[in-house]
Amino acid sequence: MEESQQHDLNTMTLEKDDPLESTSPQISVSEFSCHCCYDILINPTTLNCGHSFCRHCLALWWTSSKKTECPECREKWEGFPKVNILLRDAIEKLFPDAVRMRLEDVQQNNDIVQSLAAFQKYGNDQISLAPNAGRVNQQRGGGFFSGVLSALTGVAVVLLVYHWSSRESEHDLLVHKAVAKWTAEEFSRAPYTIENSSHRRAILMELERVKALGVKPPQNLWEYKAVNPGRSLFLLYALRSSPRLGLLYLYLFDYTDTFLPFIHTICPLQEDSSEEDIFTKLLDLREPTWKQWREFLVKYSFLPYQLIAEFAWDWLEVHYWTSRFLIVNAMLLSVLELFSFWRIWSRSELKTVPQRMWSHFWKVSTQGLFVAMFWPLIPQFVCNCLFYWALYFNPIINIDLVVKEVRRLETQVF
Repeated sequence: MEESQQHDLNTMTLEKDDPLESTSPQISVSEFSCHCCYDILINPTTLNCGHSFCRHCLALWWTSSKKTECPECREKWEGFPKVNILLRDAIEKLFPDAVRMRLEDVQQNNDIVQSLAAFQKYGNDQISLAPNAGRVNQQRGGGFFSGVLSALTGVAVVLLVYHWSSRESEHDLLVHKAVAKWTAEEFSRAPYTIENSSHRRAILMELERVKALGVKPPQNLWEYKAVNPGRSLFLLYALRSSPRLGLLYLYLFDYTDTFLPFIHTICPLQEDSSEEDIFTKLLDLREPTWKQWREFLVKYSFLPYQLIAEFAWDWLEVHYWTSRFLIVNAMLLSVLELFSFWRIWSRSELKTVPQRMWSHFWKVSTQGLFVAMFWPLIPQFVCNCLFYWALYFNPIINIDLVVKEVRRLETQVF
């Protein structure tokens, strides 16, 4: 008798110590009801405020109101609400029959199915935009340069529209064509309309004399751009995105006119006088010596952007602000290249360098071929706009990129 009393006492003690055992019979469906449909929760979704609703109820609420807020307390949620897995599993274990019946009713309702699909599509869009939004918040400090760039872009667009709205017809003006390409037929057409054959013959004789005299080689950046607009733009972009391939192109395809002046400027002979004018140096371009080649190859391999900066430094007296833009841009591009090598080194991806170089070579070559094919179709004014954009706006863009790389490096360190 005493043993049975002791057993009952121990059972009562265990029930007091285990609250789940003592309260489980008192749990009802109403304690797990949705405050939208007042039925049992199906795929319960918990918001930031702590309230939980059926997922399809939340989808119907969002579809009808287009508001990202709690239907009960009106607090806005952040991100995209997800199913509360722990609560869902507990409800399915406690009330399996009620959940099964409720799921069948939900799946047969076309409005609910469409709302759930639209809600899930909205969530997928938010998830895809989330990394970009986080990156923007982390890099908000670089917004000043983005604002300056946007303002300059607006000014460039206004000037472009003004030019095209006020320009006159220039297609037939001989001033926009090389002298070597002038023909007698063009003088008999508008706007010249020279009907006298003797006058046309006299003009052609003078043209032949001008062609025999020839023209002087370009002496500065603007003269070179005027003579070779397409090549100057190509070189500007090539030296910015791939200086080594750009200089290799000069060596293979533009040796006399461009590469020789370049190497004699950045790697001058020791016997050259430092007080000698830059134009005088370029008049007599001999073949580079072995010392010049050695100095050039070392800089070409390790500091390609320094070659461009040294070339611009010698033209400070001719192009004051332009040379400074080039020097600053070359320094920024050197820093960005250093960050790229550091990233490859820190991630132990040195084995991928040959593959990266090969893919970069094909990318630049494809772009160059594409430009060469479609360049004759690009108007001269568009060429000028692209040239000045690459020349003056790229330093602003690269400053923003350097700031972002420094912040990223600080984040990795701390």
